Amino acid sequence: MSIELLITFIAACILLGLTPGPNMSLILANTLSSGLSAGLVTLAGTTTGLALLVAGAAIGMSSVMVFMSEWFDVLRWLGALYLVYLGGRQLWAFFRRGKAGAMRPAPPSSGNLYAQGVLISLSNPKVLLFLGAFLPQFVDQARDSVWQLSVLAVLFVVVLALVDVGYTLAVAKARTTFDAARLRLLDGAAGIMLLLGGLALAMARRP
Repeated sequence: MSIELLITFIAACILLGLTPGPNMSLILANTLSSGLSAGLVTLAGTTTGLALLVAGAAIGMSSVMVFMSEWFDVLRWLGALYLVYLGGRQLWAFFRRGKAGAMRPAPPSSGNLYAQGVLISLSNPKVLLFLGAFLPQFVDQARDSVWQLSVLAVLFVVVLALVDVGYTLAVAKARTTFDAARLRLLDGAAGIMLLLGGLALAMARRP
């Protein structure tokens, strides 16, 4: 595998990481509403789910691929409905706190945030089907394909995780400059982002 091919692959991964989607919506929403630690825990969950999907694609688990393909619509609708539920709950809490002096609720536990990330990542079967077509394009057929796919799979997860960390840190830093009134508005923005993430997942089509 040439250096040029690796650079091209990494660049493609960065572009993919910057493309808005359900994972990004959830990470940003939790960062906006609960701060940096919540965003990073959510990111750990989405990265775990992504790693499981990428491992399935790299190892060539045909049975998993078939399962994802057959249940594509069911999985994406479950994920979309879950995001809409989270968004609706966030907006409901936002409107209820509209009264002056209303206290902010305690942030979700780390376990809940992590589970949210894993579930949303796994509920996007398009990732696995996409990887089945994406990874082989960067494999040199004259060399060991198993080793190359393993390297590409690890790079894919690492690069996307670094991109996620980058925008999470940026949003969390911006959040620290807001006063209490603006923080309340961020709660509403987080709810809208979750709804948009659900819409994006609902509109996903087979690659």
